[in-house]
Amino acid sequence: MKLIYRMIIRIAVMLTIVLGVWSVFFYVAMIDEVNDEVDDSLEDYSEYIIIRALAGEELPSKNNGSNNQYYLREVSADYARQRKAITYEDAMIYIEEKCETEPARILTTLFQNNAGEFFELRVLVPTIEKDDLRSAILGWIVFLYGVLLLTILLISAWLLHRSLRPLYKLLEWLDDYRIGKDNVPLDNPTAITEFRRLNEAARRNAARSEQLFEQQKQFIGNASHEMQTPLAICQNRLEMLIEEESLSERQLEEVGKTLRTLEHITRLNKSLLLLSKIDNGQFSDRVRLSLGEVLRRYVDDYKEVYAYRNLTLEVVDGGAFEVEMNETLATVLVTNLLKNAFVHNCDGGHIRIEITPSSLTFRNSGAEDALEAEHIFERFYQGTRREGSTGLGLAIADSICKLEGLGLRYRFEGGDHCFEITLR
Repeated sequence: MKLIYRMIIRIAVMLTIVLGVWSVFFYVAMIDEVNDEVDDSLEDYSEYIIIRALAGEELPSKNNGSNNQYYLREVSADYARQRKAITYEDAMIYIEEKCETEPARILTTLFQNNAGEFFELRVLVPTIEKDDLRSAILGWIVFLYGVLLLTILLISAWLLHRSLRPLYKLLEWLDDYRIGKDNVPLDNPTAITEFRRLNEAARRNAARSEQLFEQQKQFIGNASHEMQTPLAICQNRLEMLIEEESLSERQLEEVGKTLRTLEHITRLNKSLLLLSKIDNGQFSDRVRLSLGEVLRRYVDDYKEVYAYRNLTLEVVDGGAFEVEMNETLATVLVTNLLKNAFVHNCDGGHIRIEITPSSLTFRNSGAEDALEAEHIFERFYQGTRREGSTGLGLAIADSICKLEGLGLRYRFEGGDHCFEITLR
């Protein structure tokens, strides 16, 4: 998940909680204020009636055209003492003028006149308007809550996107950067201190990587020259020594073993040097080619080399499998898998190579059980030791496929070991 999306989600969660709590408190406060206003109106009306009643003046008509109504009656002293002087309640009342029942807010007041008589005054006002007001307030709060939340999120997303623009530009530059290539210099001006430091760190690491890359290339070249030449000299001397007639049969046997060991070391050195070059990306030239055509150049040579094993080879051509990659690496990839099919086979076994427009599959007989798929492409892994194998062939093939954007997988199917190259 992108950083900006994660930040927006967290902002949205926090805003939902904060605005939700705020909305609840605001709603409660508004309703309390509405109730206070209604109660104040009832108190004023009640006080007005009580003053007129105590003064002996004429009381207002109960049907005066307003929503307020009152009921005044004389009560006993015991009744007055058993109840609070002032009480508020919400109840359903029957309104004679409308001939219907409606919710109302009622204020009940007990008072005593100069003659010592007790009276109960009930002042009420229908609250249908208050309920409508409560619904309106709730609706507007929900609406404003949604609009405010959406507005804050949109503004936050816009601000975050603008603020993180230098980071996105740096990531784009890093994605396009290739060691050993002509890369565009990083041009990412920003006033944000952290991003400036990040830009400088990226430039330093890129320069360091280029320096190490050049050192590795130089080391590989020197190692190839310094090691291959002495190995070739030793090999030639041993071959000349074998031709000496004065050597005994046992001496010839020991020299032969040494020569074979030296040849193995030479192949191993070449494979390691090739792996290093692949890992360093030193095969940059690419062309459009057919892996099937590359395969056909070497099939006959391998059949002759391993003719003593009596292997049957079948090539099924279902179409040209064309890829864009380095031609040298294509040859190494195909020949390594072809050699693997011959070397790790059984005498009298079979090899079947299937070519399709989207894959190249090597199927061969051999070990009766499946190989360890999670380790088969590791360097120096060998399920069973085979003469002429360095344990690096499949590792080289896997490195080439990763470098060139191809897929390489192993499966055990119908008693055959299958290695399949596919387009990713």
